[in-house]
Amino acid sequence: MQSWEARVGSGHASPPSRNARGGANYVSAERFTGYAAPPVPDAQTIIVVPCYNEAERMSVDSFREFAAAHPEVRFLFVNDGSTDDTSIVLESLAATEPQRFEHLDQGRNQGKAEAVRKGMLHALAQPARYVGYWDADLATPLAEIPRFVDVLESHPERDICFGSRVRLLGRAIERNPLRHYLGRMFATVASHVLALPVYDTQCGAKLFRATRNSTHLFEEPFAVNWTFDVEIVARLQALAVSRRGRTAADSIYELPLNEWRDVAGSKVQAADFFAAFFEMLRIWSKYGRGGAKGMPEGETP
Repeated sequence: MQSWEARVGSGHASPPSRNARGGANYVSAERFTGYAAPPVPDAQTIIVVPCYNEAERMSVDSFREFAAAHPEVRFLFVNDGSTDDTSIVLESLAATEPQRFEHLDQGRNQGKAEAVRKGMLHALAQPARYVGYWDADLATPLAEIPRFVDVLESHPERDICFGSRVRLLGRAIERNPLRHYLGRMFATVASHVLALPVYDTQCGAKLFRATRNSTHLFEEPFAVNWTFDVEIVARLQALAVSRRGRTAADSIYELPLNEWRDVAGSKVQAADFFAAFFEMLRIWSKYGRGGAKGMPEGETP
């Protein structure tokens, strides 16, 4: 098996070519049910938007208006087996403005983690400088995307920008009180498992530098669903242990959002927070505290 250095090189590797594959588990657009993606123009930033039954909640006009004002940004919508009219909405959007929007269909519901993973691998295989994912309900407004890009542009030592929902004076952060306090409890546990003082792992707005290193984070299916964001950080930590390289703390920048709001109809319920704690045990078992176990056997390149 190739070494990590032979496979991804050192430092910031150049983005893979349009026809490159992220790895053995890369899933191309052609393998998604019922859709073959056409060639797409180059974009500086590609944002993956996982969608499950979002036909009534998704603001199509907001996406169109932002895309018209920011031609350097493309959107890749991944339909996660929706049972409503989400597929129709996304197909129409991609058909009318293919230079701005792309649509992939998973065929059956596989969960947000898998929708994000497959979407990220597809996006990372295209020429782009930055690739990220964003919640379809726009709890984090699209206007925040340029701020994320600015962070990575001005901090070349950082590879990932996480949105962070911090209630500060002058910011408009509106969270359900119960979900906020449950989230703070979860964040405390996540920080302990990761051995990292991260404030908010679960915000659905993240941007990655489009490098081979980033591709590697998404090659293997996640062991969890709701807390896959934590597993991404755990993989960063585990790779650092395996390679004796830069830690996740060296790679991640947490950006306090200017605006965030709970959107009615969220798929995340209070009970999911308790299920998430059991997923944390799975992450702990697989990677150890702070990635101390390194990458599990068979996953280290």
